[in-house]
Amino acid sequence: MNWQHFTDLLRGEMASGTVGRSLTRLILAALLGGLIGLEREFKHRAAGLRTNMFICFGAAMFTLLSQMLAGVPSDAARIAAQIIPGIGFIGAGSILHTRGLTTGLTTAATLFVVASVGMAAGGGLYLTAIFATALVLAALFALGHIEESFNIKLLMSSYEVSGASVEDISNEVNRILESHHRMMQNAISGNTGQHVRMQFDVEGCRREQRELFQQLKGSTVLRGVTWLGRVDHE
Repeated sequence: MNWQHFTDLLRGEMASGTVGRSLTRLILAALLGGLIGLEREFKHRAAGLRTNMFICFGAAMFTLLSQMLAGVPSDAARIAAQIIPGIGFIGAGSILHTRGLTTGLTTAATLFVVASVGMAAGGGLYLTAIFATALVLAALFALGHIEESFNIKLLMSSYEVSGASVEDISNEVNRILESHHRMMQNAISGNTGQHVRMQFDVEGCRREQRELFQQLKGSTVLRGVTWLGRVDHE
């Protein structure tokens, strides 16, 4: 009897089209969240593919449940309304404060927007969800390159230099950095027995980083200069 009742309920739900609509919304939310998560994954962020996909899917799921389980129309937004503080809590956990630097702000903002995309998909606003995803991806991909091209965004780059002693290297690097009004950060050194190697980070726009690299290579005190790459801080 219980099994028959369950079967009848399932058939009624399938016939009403509720299951099809729900699955469509959930699949769309997972795909859109996954697209944004891929961009985050390519940039090696902590909140990558799975995190963004789950958040978007979960927001869509809660929105669906809010609509289906509401006893009266005025209750339909109660469950969905709790998504916002929940995502705020997750976003706050992605923001780190280390050595005077604040990182993770873009990740936190992205998670907040991803949740809204999931809510739009869960509410059946397909075009809104797709448009929001396209806009987010355009901002994440394009705006960063524009900021770098116009020397607006400060970049953190890592360098390795070698010389006769730590004192000689430090004095020479600081002399070069003085003209840029920059300081070495996270400097570490090691002695190979033949020379001293030092690695350090420097903050500056792309134009400043190019000029700094050329000045370091042109130094007669430094025996070797290598650019180790960018240290990304959001």
